[in-house]
Amino acid sequence: MTTAFTPVPLGLARGDTNPRLIVAERFGVEVPTFQGEGPSCGCPALFIRLSRCNLTCAQCDTKYTWDWAQFDSRKESTKQPVTDLLAWAASSPVGLVVITGGEPLIQQRNVAPLVRGLLEAGKQIEFETNGTIAPERALLVDGVRFNVSPKLKSFGVDEGKSIVPAALQAFAASGRAVFKFVASSVCDLDRIAALADAHQLAPVWVMPEGTTAEAVTARTRALADQVAARHWHFTTRLHVLAFADARGR
Repeated sequence: MTTAFTPVPLGLARGDTNPRLIVAERFGVEVPTFQGEGPSCGCPALFIRLSRCNLTCAQCDTKYTWDWAQFDSRKESTKQPVTDLLAWAASSPVGLVVITGGEPLIQQRNVAPLVRGLLEAGKQIEFETNGTIAPERALLVDGVRFNVSPKLKSFGVDEGKSIVPAALQAFAASGRAVFKFVASSVCDLDRIAALADAHQLAPVWVMPEGTTAEAVTARTRALADQVAARHWHFTTRLHVLAFADARGR
């Protein structure tokens, strides 16, 4: 049984110059890696994975960020000052920083200073988000892109919770988002098309579901013709193919 989401208490004073974030892991400096999905697939990248999520997807591959029935939150997350995260990222010449989760926009008030510091250090930023929480204005700036991944019923979630029209429309209107759907079968493509039409979501990327190379390859072959026929973008899960979905890669 999973633990229901509870809001993260981040009520810091507005003048706080060094807020803290609840972090599950950060990687890419000590052992280099790359973005494994979406428009930047294959690009060298640093990752800051924030803890906590507002969904409980059965197919989630990062349950250690939210499922406290299976994982110990005290072992799986730490509160880290933004200044420490900035120093860590600045120690690498890699220009792309991926802020992921969990759901990173739960903590967006305290993420904003991190974003400002990363941009000042010359980094580019990609958020990986489930698309249920609209971004605040402080994040809608040059150098920031959102890889929005609305979760379908086939991913093991109630779409009444995972599809939030107002948030999706805010991302679409921002001009800073791509929409990356995880698909398990060809049937999912019809649902993706319906959501894209209803909320004017573009560009659309499709990614095969799977946490093994065999599953990713099989679903890629099953989906490829139909994705191509719809003139959508297609992405693999390169980290699964390269590193067998190991944590920290």
